[in-house]
Order: sequence, then structure tokens, then C-alpha cells
Amino acid sequence: MRLFAVSTLLSLTLLYSPAGFGQDPLLKPVVDAAAEINTQAKNSQIRVETIADSTQERIQQYKQISRQIEGLEVYTAQLQKQTDNQNREKAELNASIDEVSVIERQITPLMLRMINSLDKFIELDVPFLPQERAERLASLEQLMERANVDVSEKFRRVMEAFQIEADYGRNIEAYNGSMTVNGQPQDVEFLRIGRLTLIYKTRDGSQMGLWDQQQQQWQELDQSYASDVREAIRIARKQLAPDLLMLPVPAPQSGSGV
Repeated sequence: MRLFAVSTLLSLTLLYSPAGFGQDPLLKPVVDAAAEINTQAKNSQIRVETIADSTQERIQQYKQISRQIEGLEVYTAQLQKQTDNQNREKAELNASIDEVSVIERQITPLMLRMINSLDKFIELDVPFLPQERAERLASLEQLMERANVDVSEKFRRVMEAFQIEADYGRNIEAYNGSMTVNGQPQDVEFLRIGRLTLIYKTRDGSQMGLWDQQQQQWQELDQSYASDVREAIRIARKQLAPDLLMLPVPAPQSGSGV
């Protein structure tokens, strides 16, 4: 209202002063003051518009930052969930590690007892493949002393040795070896049928022997079995198809399994 009134006064002053009445010295200060006021009003209007534009820009910036904050809050909440899950998994892993440590302390003595039992069993068993079985035992004993091998791998190897020994009782095998016959070392062929029968035959077939588990010694085998022994050796080597053979089989002893 004030700006409008001053502008009106200025207009009326300019309207009457130059045309009809001339420039009255008494009105000049009023005219100048009105012009100054009008100029200041324009400048004020410009500042108001500038401030309004700046305020609008800041409002837009505020809205944009608010949206960014909302997005960050959602992202932070998701990260917190992931962190909580990782902390739970970490706690479960630590608990599992503690349990593994307890199991490791318990299973190592068990494996040592198993190896010791296997050693005694082989010592009392039918004496086939002595070197191979002795090397397997020695390998297990060395393995147990190694710190860079996991307990799981040690246990697997021990169980593998037990499985191999168990399989010996369910298959037939022929292999070459050497033994002392009549005081002389000779190359011979061995025939093993499970753990029941262990026979040797010299290369020329002139001598054969059968292991007597009860007496813990070799007994001479009659030459009447020579043909069946040769055929059984060929079957064991997969050179012949399985067939019915007549071979000496001692009565099994109790407690002969692994």
C-alpha cells in the first residue's frame, strides 16, 4: 500500500509540475524522494525475487538430500542385517571349531589304537603280502606324526587300511614272491583264497606248500592238487573264467575277521 501510494504521488507530481505549473522548487525534494523510494522498491523487489528463487532451489536440494538419506537408511538397515547374520555365522563357526578341537583330541587316540590293533591283527593273520601290509602300517604310523595333515585325512587313511584288510577276506589273489624252500631261497607263486587258504608253488611246480594257521607253519602239499592249483592261479590272474576247483581249505578259526 505504501509503495502504491508513493508511486501515485510521484505520478501526480510529474503530471502537474512540468506542463501546467512549471517546476516548483518546493516540490522538487518531494519528487526526488518519491523517485528514490521507487528505486529502492524496485531493488527490494529484485532482492525478494532472488531470495525466492534461492529458497526454491534450496527446497529442491533439501528434498533431493532427503531422498538420498532415505535410500542410505534402507541400505544401512540391509547392511546391518547382513552384519548380524555374519556375526551369527561367526559364532556358529567358533562353536564348531571348539567342537572339532574336542573331537580331534578324542579321535587321535582312537586312531592310534586302531593302528595298533591292525598291527597285531596282521601279525597273527595268515602271512600273505607281508611287505605290502607292513609298508601300509608304517605309512599310517608316519602319517599320524605329521602336523600338516588334517585329522579327517588321517582318519580316512586309517579306515582305508581297514577296508583293504577286510577285502582280503572276500577275494582270491595270485602274486609272485620269494621264500625259503628246503633251505634254499626260491621264486614262487602264491595263491590266496580269502583268508582260508594260502598256497605256494615253485616255478617248476615241483614243490607246493599249504600254510597251516593253527601250527603257524608251512606244510607240504600233495602233487595231486597241482593241476587245480595251476588253474586257480590262472583264475586269480583273470586268465581263466571262474570254475569249480578242488583245493584244500582249512576250517576257519573263530575271530579271524578284521
